[in-house]
Amino acid sequence: MFKRGLTIAVTLLALTAAGCSAEREWGGGSATSNGTAKIGLITKTDTNPYFVDLRASAQAAATAKGAEFIALAGQFDGDNDGQVRAIENFMQQGVNTILITPNSSTGVLDAIARARQAGILVIALDTATEPAEAVDATFATDNFEAGRQQGAYAKAALGGTPPKLLMIDGTSGASVNTLRHNGFLAGLGLPEGAPEILGTQNANGDQNLAQQGMENLLARTSDINVVYTMNEPTARGAHAALQARGLADSVVMASIDGGCEGVANVAAGQIRATVMQFPDKMAQLGVEAAVEYAKTQRKPSGFHDTGSAVITDKPMPGVPSESVAWGEQNCWGEK
Repeated sequence: MFKRGLTIAVTLLALTAAGCSAEREWGGGSATSNGTAKIGLITKTDTNPYFVDLRASAQAAATAKGAEFIALAGQFDGDNDGQVRAIENFMQQGVNTILITPNSSTGVLDAIARARQAGILVIALDTATEPAEAVDATFATDNFEAGRQQGAYAKAALGGTPPKLLMIDGTSGASVNTLRHNGFLAGLGLPEGAPEILGTQNANGDQNLAQQGMENLLARTSDINVVYTMNEPTARGAHAALQARGLADSVVMASIDGGCEGVANVAAGQIRATVMQFPDKMAQLGVEAAVEYAKTQRKPSGFHDTGSAVITDKPMPGVPSESVAWGEQNCWGEK
């Protein structure tokens, strides 16, 4: 298992030059000699702790292997144009590998295709493209499986009581959102459109939007016993709304992420369980593949599941899990 919460000093150098003002850049340097990896990382944002940790892990792995490393990020989650400009920027800088967490599974495919045609290895981290073959390889969480684990935990926690479900989704149309949503329903044992689903709300992964969305849903019905949340910020927002209604202790709510703050939420009883992802592992495997490509021109291929684990101190029969103490040792983000 890869160690979480690496302490890395990542220095912000400058906003990028003309045509790239929407991105921010870390690292940098001159062109590399033959056989030396020059790696460009593009994350969805530079503020989300998940992507901050992924970037720090990639920087650490690149430094350890003597690779040159540059990182760019869009202004906000969903900034496809910013990611396209970042790809073009990296092509001009002569990188030989691009690691990208795509904002959209389809929104940057044309730019990725141009990079690959130029001989650049392109690896997706965290979020798969559609089709998967648009990149050379993907290192990511199996988001359907993570959602299924979350749903299976909720089903077991209900103990045979029929579900009365509200769902706080992410961004409509985003592949991560769809996979987690569908996986959760599979784990809970419900088809899409089942009458047990009493309402859904998109929150774009935002805590404040999730709280507002949950308040709107509870205004329609408070006769619920289970809540789906797409990630830990949405779980925190949903918890605030449930607590204001006096429902927090009577509703089963789990989530997905595995950030240190989320694990602390589990310890405090705000979330029954969370499904941990491993962004450090994604970053390190991506850098290893980039270094191998620079040396040998061998490319990885296909989807590589970097794993997930249910974190809870209230384990349920038939649902493999790890303790909160284990989660505190292996979580990502600030400890």
